[in-house]
Amino acid sequence: MIKKNLSLLFLLTVLVSACSKNESGTPDPIKPPPGNSSFSFTQLKVNDTFNGFSYYGLNYKPVFKVSFSAPVDKNSIAAAVFVKDKDGKAADLTISYQDSDNTIIITPTTNLNPLTKYFLDVQSNLKTVSGGNLLSPITLNFITQYDPADKFPVISDDALLTLIQKQTFKYFWDFAHPASGMARERNTSGNTVTTGGSGFGLMAIVTGINRNFISRADGLTRTQKIVGFLKNADRFHGAYPHWLDGNTGKVLPFSTKDNGGDLVETSLLFEGLITARQFFNSADPAEAALRNDITALYNSVEWSWYQKNNSNTLYWHWSPNYNWDMNMPVKGWNEALITYVLAASSPNYGIPKTVYDNGWAGNGNMKNGASYYNVQLPLGPANGGPLFFEHYSFLGINPIGLNDAYANYETQTKAHTQIQYNYAKANPKNFYGYGENCWGLTASDDINGYMAHEINNDNGVISPTAALSSFPYTPTESMQALKFFYYKLGDKIFTDYGFVDAFSLHDAWFANSTLAIDQGPIIIMIENYRTKLLWNLFMSAPEVKSGMQKLGFSSPNL
Repeated sequence: MIKKNLSLLFLLTVLVSACSKNESGTPDPIKPPPGNSSFSFTQLKVNDTFNGFSYYGLNYKPVFKVSFSAPVDKNSIAAAVFVKDKDGKAADLTISYQDSDNTIIITPTTNLNPLTKYFLDVQSNLKTVSGGNLLSPITLNFITQYDPADKFPVISDDALLTLIQKQTFKYFWDFAHPASGMARERNTSGNTVTTGGSGFGLMAIVTGINRNFISRADGLTRTQKIVGFLKNADRFHGAYPHWLDGNTGKVLPFSTKDNGGDLVETSLLFEGLITARQFFNSADPAEAALRNDITALYNSVEWSWYQKNNSNTLYWHWSPNYNWDMNMPVKGWNEALITYVLAASSPNYGIPKTVYDNGWAGNGNMKNGASYYNVQLPLGPANGGPLFFEHYSFLGINPIGLNDAYANYETQTKAHTQIQYNYAKANPKNFYGYGENCWGLTASDDINGYMAHEINNDNGVISPTAALSSFPYTPTESMQALKFFYYKLGDKIFTDYGFVDAFSLHDAWFANSTLAIDQGPIIIMIENYRTKLLWNLFMSAPEVKSGMQKLGFSSPNL
């Protein structure tokens, strides 16, 4: 008999959890066994609507109506009904009754906090007037809406762009590694510095000088420090590793077998170094020496050696311990166009066009041509992938008016960005907050660690760098996002180093991290949108012009 009752209770609990609905859209009532004095939950409404047991974007004083199969004992309410935040702090509640006390109406006495996760618990010690207990407890989770009030004074759009650039610049200036001047991987990285992120940092320094955030002399001194460090840091056939120790210049393994040269990170570093070389163009002996040092470093990268035994593609990694075990060819479409451009541009270790055509372009296999959210996409995976594909290489390479045998790159970069914007507006997964003011998916920190967010891999996490680094492609849409991020969410996501890496309004989650590879594109691409500064500098490099022409590119900037 005991076993039979336990089985029945388990079945009833499962039915409540499954939350089956009848034709009215409310849960099917669960009736206690005949002769049992216990009572059951029969109906739930949140602000007069039933939508399961999870709610998003609720107002600050939502009304919960919970109905039962028998009148409740009012004296049992205080010990059985709670609204608590995720830290367990209980809200004061106002309770009223309907339907001869079969329905309790629960309302917070004062406003709940914005963008906060709460739980409504109705526990099984709730009693009926006849003394029976609630058959199964009820738990509902909900998240309150964001506060629509502006968090900072409204300023002009131009002033706002400058403010964002200046604040983000601090990551690369104030938080740079003290010994090497290199960019730390993230705001908790200690001595771990990133080569690709430092390339972005060099472009940020150029931007900072141009915007008068720092003097040219101070920018030169910092760049000299970085280049001096790089001259003595570990290299592998001329290529730098992903991570270095900022004190010693020794390789720090990114993973067990990734403890050698990283050709893509190296190309992102030299994107910044070449841009800096073109900027420091005066006859001053210190600037001339810096230019010579950067050129010597670039000319010693053995790009062609990374063809892996003369194959027709470039390979991402090589390790002195594990050789080519990582076995990752650099194939398009992704962020690594810059790798093939700089490899083709090298005067000492240049690759031929056949390596670009076969390795990168797959002889046309990287083409797409399908339409997503009413926009045709020339290259890449379905829906485009994460947006950093259109950022990293194009910090220096100007895609406007750029063509080759495979695509018009102005069309590519704009199409991918527009697809993501249209996706957020359509919001097919019904994530709270998504829309024309809140969009942008790319690789970033995540609720569960780190994730390459994209349309095909979307869990409700927005990465500010995605929309903000797209200013040259979608200026109107990016400005909408910037104003929302800053004015509406700024108290949650705007910090000493600019915007945090990611957030989710749907889950009321906000990262406390900043990453070099995400902060850098924000300041750089806003500047390219405003003045084309970094584009003009990088594209002015004679090696780059000849290398891109060798690969079949045409552009007004070549």
